[in-house]
Amino acid sequence: MAPKTANLSILFADVSGSTRLFEILGDVTARVKVSECLDTLTSVTKDHKGTVIKTIGDEIMCTFPTADDSANAACEMHEALIEDITEGTGGESTTISIRVGMHYGPAILEGGDVFGDAVNVAARMAAQAKGGQIITTQSTVDLLSPILRAATRFVDRAPIKGKKEKIDIFELIWQEEDVTRMATGVMMEDSKPESKLKINYDGNELVLDKERSSLIIGRSQSCDLPINEKLASRQHVRIELRRDKFFIIDQSTNGTHVLIENSPEAFLRREEMAINGNGQISLGKSFAEGPSEVVRFTQV
Repeated sequence: MAPKTANLSILFADVSGSTRLFEILGDVTARVKVSECLDTLTSVTKDHKGTVIKTIGDEIMCTFPTADDSANAACEMHEALIEDITEGTGGESTTISIRVGMHYGPAILEGGDVFGDAVNVAARMAAQAKGGQIITTQSTVDLLSPILRAATRFVDRAPIKGKKEKIDIFELIWQEEDVTRMATGVMMEDSKPESKLKINYDGNELVLDKERSSLIIGRSQSCDLPINEKLASRQHVRIELRRDKFFIIDQSTNGTHVLIENSPEAFLRREEMAINGNGQISLGKSFAEGPSEVVRFTQV
């Protein structure tokens, strides 16, 4: 079959510090953990419209139709591994972390593999990354949706092998605390709200105020408010206080539906909106579908 050329987002992810992992856990256990890690990365790739091209040792190479798809997948790859804590021997413990590099551009598809400049640049980005990082290029950042682009920061302008000119390198921040600080420009503790937001789900109540100014809702048990909804992402949505206003920020795959009293239903996907008064939140399902897992909020 003749080769085809297509614009794709190329992503490389590999296990960071795998040598130490083998030292701590031993060959057999470490090999199993790395295999489980690659299985997780494969599953996340498929969830975000991606295609796994190949795995080489402790590295996975995959493609995505858009820069947003690869960025969302990269964030969820890291999130998925937060909970995968491996216990070592002799009282030691370690976590599996990955480093991710990605780049969007023209690539050649042939024989189930992908070649070309975009592949080479993505591999260089992965080499630049440290454990827990997502590194990409300026041209890829320019293609991201506004909310994802806002979660990037300039890292360096560096020479890349095979390129005549230096490339601007950016990091995509996936940790929620860092994203919040970037978005607000101040530590959240500096906020001075005049009201509180009570959030209720399944008999649990959390309160956002000057003492607790943000929380994460999602499928992961590591969230501040875990939700039993299959369509929810692991860290689906964030609610935070900025000065005296509350905001809901979607960071999911399937989006967030918000219903505030006396207002039409709002749908967010990688977007944010201010919320006030009383309302309901549904992760992944519209209220027309009659969702059973609903989060309620009341401003007091």
